[in-house]
Amino acid sequence: MTKYCTQMAAARAGVITPELERCAEYEGITAEELRRQVAEGQAVIPANKNHKCLRPYAIGRTLKTKINVNLGTSRDCLDMEQELAKVQSAVDMGAEAIMDLSSFGDTRVFRRRLVAECSAVLGTVPIYDALVYYNKPLAEITAQEWLDVFSMHAQDGVDFMTIHCGMNRETAERFRANPRLMNIVSRGGSLMFAWMTATGKENPFFEYFDEVLQICRKYDVTLSLGDACRPGCVADAGDAAQIEELVVLGELTRRAWAQDVQVMIEGPGHMQLDQIAANMQIQQTICHGAPFYVLGPLVTDVAPGYDHITAAIGGALAAANGAAFLCYVTPAEHLRLPDLADVKEGIIASRIAAHAADLAKGIPGARDWDDAMSRARQKLDWEKQFSLAIDPEKARRYRAESTPACEDTCTMCGKMCAVRNMNKALAGETVDVMEKD
Repeated sequence: MTKYCTQMAAARAGVITPELERCAEYEGITAEELRRQVAEGQAVIPANKNHKCLRPYAIGRTLKTKINVNLGTSRDCLDMEQELAKVQSAVDMGAEAIMDLSSFGDTRVFRRRLVAECSAVLGTVPIYDALVYYNKPLAEITAQEWLDVFSMHAQDGVDFMTIHCGMNRETAERFRANPRLMNIVSRGGSLMFAWMTATGKENPFFEYFDEVLQICRKYDVTLSLGDACRPGCVADAGDAAQIEELVVLGELTRRAWAQDVQVMIEGPGHMQLDQIAANMQIQQTICHGAPFYVLGPLVTDVAPGYDHITAAIGGALAAANGAAFLCYVTPAEHLRLPDLADVKEGIIASRIAAHAADLAKGIPGARDWDDAMSRARQKLDWEKQFSLAIDPEKARRYRAESTPACEDTCTMCGKMCAVRNMNKALAGETVDVMEKD
């Protein structure tokens, strides 16, 4: 792709890049169909030129639903090796993307190790790193310094970056005029709001958006336009601030596409079930069909310790209605930095949501997995069921912990097992649930 600055530029020129060809094969669609979607901005292939070990994935609403795993060091949990172990575990469990949200320690060393060692699509939020890198009061960071950190992440090989450029001073005033129950819950959004309030200046990522696009073109960074005003509770979903920011993001999307820069749009957040489908449609309309990247949405606020479930419920509905990319949520959400067990629970819940959505969307091959599992169950082929399970280890462990008297049954139904008895009846065999083996 040396002749073309970005995947979008190549696609618009009719060129099938090696990354696009590999993604199309994974999706089970023609390279030409995927090329058209990338050219039109309906799908993205985050693939920084400096991420040499990347296994690329395409993200779009008509494609397989992808999942992202957030991790990274913090002041209270500064164990780089532990975070790298989470990365490997996430990749092993099928996560397509890793987002480094490190906010303490030698963040650049960690980021460069990720780029050198991790084949997943990599994302970051440079605003967090700027505070670590400059180590000075928020209000003293200059607009140029914000941009310099963005450029550093691009140079290091990050495939997509979240910038909260939709919350400009006008959007911030809209937020002030329409009080919320939970205010701004986006970490990056709150930091930028505080910076604008302290300095009286415009959001630099909005004011100097053309410079941001130049950096993206140079390295082929996909922009993830952040939702600084995402709702942090169901009461705030769909309010004026969220929609105002979405309108700005739609305008910035067109500007990015004009420079052949790929774009994703970030979305809620917390949202009631009955609002999710409409919110996905609003996003598609306002942001011109750019891929939608959602956190959850969490469909209730009352389940700390179980928010991987509230997010999976919302994520399945969101993806079935057009969201392309699900950010996982772990049981530790709102409570602590997730440990390895939390990461696994979050990934499994998110993968279930993504697959459920793919079934609803009719993604090629999605139903084959379920049909294979059904055939294994019909045959009472336990080993095959384990191999097809989304979490084989847990499925195998559960059966081993409760051994049935009759091997072709489980301890729930025993010889009253409907599958066992129908197999016998249809084969002309005697069905005697009281028979002793």
